[in-house]
Amino acid sequence: MAVAGDSATRSLVSQVEETLNMARASVEALPRHHSSIYRVPVRIKDLNPMAYKPQVVSLGPFHHGDPELVPMERHKKRALRNLLQRAIPRLGEFVAAVEVIAEQLECAYDLDLGSEWCGVEGRRRFLEMMIFDGCFLLEVMRASRIYEPNDPIFSHHGYMVPYIRRDMLMLENQLPLLLLQKLVAVERLETAMPPPDDGEINMMVLRFMSPSSSLPETSRGLGLHPLDVRRRSMVYGQFQESRWDVGYVPERNIIRSAVELREVGIRFQKSNSDILDDIKFWHGVLHIPPVVADNSTEYMFLNMMAFERLHVGAGSDVTAFVFFMGSIIKSAKDVALLSTSGIIQNTVGSDEAVVKLFTSLSKDIVLMSDRKLDAVRRDVNDYCRKPWNMWRANIIHNYFRIPTSSLNFLAGVIALVMTVIQTAYTIMSFYNQH
Repeated sequence: MAVAGDSATRSLVSQVEETLNMARASVEALPRHHSSIYRVPVRIKDLNPMAYKPQVVSLGPFHHGDPELVPMERHKKRALRNLLQRAIPRLGEFVAAVEVIAEQLECAYDLDLGSEWCGVEGRRRFLEMMIFDGCFLLEVMRASRIYEPNDPIFSHHGYMVPYIRRDMLMLENQLPLLLLQKLVAVERLETAMPPPDDGEINMMVLRFMSPSSSLPETSRGLGLHPLDVRRRSMVYGQFQESRWDVGYVPERNIIRSAVELREVGIRFQKSNSDILDDIKFWHGVLHIPPVVADNSTEYMFLNMMAFERLHVGAGSDVTAFVFFMGSIIKSAKDVALLSTSGIIQNTVGSDEAVVKLFTSLSKDIVLMSDRKLDAVRRDVNDYCRKPWNMWRANIIHNYFRIPTSSLNFLAGVIALVMTVIQTAYTIMSFYNQH
């Protein structure tokens, strides 16, 4: 029996070792790189699946071939044909240039591209897709005059352009900006124009996605993809690691709602910039950057937060801002107050719709400590705990919220003042007599 037991043990050990060796070989075979374009995990998607799904065009491999996106493929061919008619270089030069960066393009995507893109034939299909998608995006963003003014895709007034702009914000639907930079560089061969630098590509993308935004000098390095460029324009382009320091204890208290903060005497003011990081509390005034609440706000923030959650070194600026806004927006009255201050620019309809928007955005947030916002929360909460401010909030909460109680409140204040005067007079009389 012992011999049989030893044999079974050795067999099990051998099987486990073989499994471990296979797993190690599989891990070692993975490319050693940091992806920047990810499949959004199901756990994140479950809250709002449609917020991560392109509606009209696939860019890159993750949604290539989706039935509802196939109609746009003919316009990609139209884009490449028109680009080649204007360019001096031939198609072969574009293909050769993209082949040089093939591995970098593949590495930009999440590790498992799928069997469709593996092997020699798979890479050929991948590069073909990159060329079609890249040239399509260039033609859409540049809106060349060779197209009719009413062209639905490639004109400034194309009715499909807003939908394409939306799809360019989907994390799963990104193209590496390295691809666009390479295509433009080839396009300029044999011309007097120099190859495009990082800033030029960034600005081309940003002008299309958000014409009113600007890209600060600190973010002139080439963006990873369109979503990254748009996000960087909102957070100064600081690819920061977590701002957590050893020994640093974050503020645990959740900040009160906007109406409750007003009750303790805090005023709200729109920040001078629209950078999300520009939240300050100074002398009883809470400065918050303006935020537009429109049909694009939800999916834009959700995809940016997913990117911050998945990409090493992206920081959590957008996530921290959304969490902060979700903390101070709890009711329609909060939205009305912030709208009056110019902080909320509401184009979605009712104030209740904005409450629902930020409640949805704030759900299930995973947030690393943010030193700056922790400091703001701490200062605000310290201000709220001051005795005079607590007394003020109590009076406003219990009396001024009920209009019919205003006279009672005024009578109470007068009685309190008279009592103080009477007490002082009595004390002074006592000392004068003695």
